[in-house]
Amino acid sequence: MEYLDFEQPIKELEEQMVKCQSIGAESEVDMTDACKKIEKKLNQVKKDIYSNLTAWQRVQISRHIERPYTLDYIKALAGDTFLELHGDRTVKDDKAMIGGFGKIDNQTFLFVGQQKGSNTKMRQYRNFGMANPEGYRKALRLMKQAEKFNIPIICFVDTPGAFPGVEAEERGQGEAIARNILEMSRLKVPVLVFIIGEGASGGALGIGVGDRVYMLENTWYSVISPESCSSILWRSWEYKKEAAEALKLTAPDMKKLKLVDEIVKEPLGGAHHDREFMYTTIRKIILSTYKELKKLSPEKLVEKRMDKYLSMGVYKE
Repeated sequence: MEYLDFEQPIKELEEQMVKCQSIGAESEVDMTDACKKIEKKLNQVKKDIYSNLTAWQRVQISRHIERPYTLDYIKALAGDTFLELHGDRTVKDDKAMIGGFGKIDNQTFLFVGQQKGSNTKMRQYRNFGMANPEGYRKALRLMKQAEKFNIPIICFVDTPGAFPGVEAEERGQGEAIARNILEMSRLKVPVLVFIIGEGASGGALGIGVGDRVYMLENTWYSVISPESCSSILWRSWEYKKEAAEALKLTAPDMKKLKLVDEIVKEPLGGAHHDREFMYTTIRKIILSTYKELKKLSPEKLVEKRMDKYLSMGVYKE
């Protein structure tokens, strides 16, 4: 297990627990009471730390290397029925954007999402989850195909942002994201969006328009990352903690601002502490929400989705 800086007290107590158990197993000394005391203290420390997380600490948890990524959720939900599709039919296949069809309880869904990679080699292969224009065009191509065959869509958002390279701008990064936002707003099939890690900037919005937007408890959603915000406002990354607080990017902030519909509860310490719990929770949400949305006609579905986004924010004509 990899520990974050604020989790060091937990790490120390867990190491003490392992030593206590090994002493009890390797000798005739009864360590039961000592182990129980350490376990009690460990549980209390966990509750104290995880019930008082700052915005920056939640950002750190959202980036945890052991946190489940898009492909982990898809494989857990659809298993062997998942068929990945590739390419935007114009430039190439973007490895940072995953897309394909799969089944949950005999109901076919289109799964779309950014994929980061669990080690250095895979992160490079996936471009750290930062999609190029062809990634967003691939996603839109598959969404339009799903609409054609009346197949509901599931989007998993987890990206530090769309790829900011010169070549991406040359191929129309801004247009590709804007086109996705427009087209997703009028898709005639149910669209469910889950923010499972980082939800940064237009890179997240490019697959983030849905009838229901769910945000996992320890994730963030913002126009800019805390580090980038800090570098712009203070000319230094030193103030990333202050930037995280000011940006109001946590799940409770997003729910309060009515930018997401629901917060999905995570296990104590984050999704990586109990992956099966997260997979089961997401599965239940998908099936129950789809059961509700499929009752609406395509016209009503689009109308409600448009009304939802048009009511966001404060403005005066």
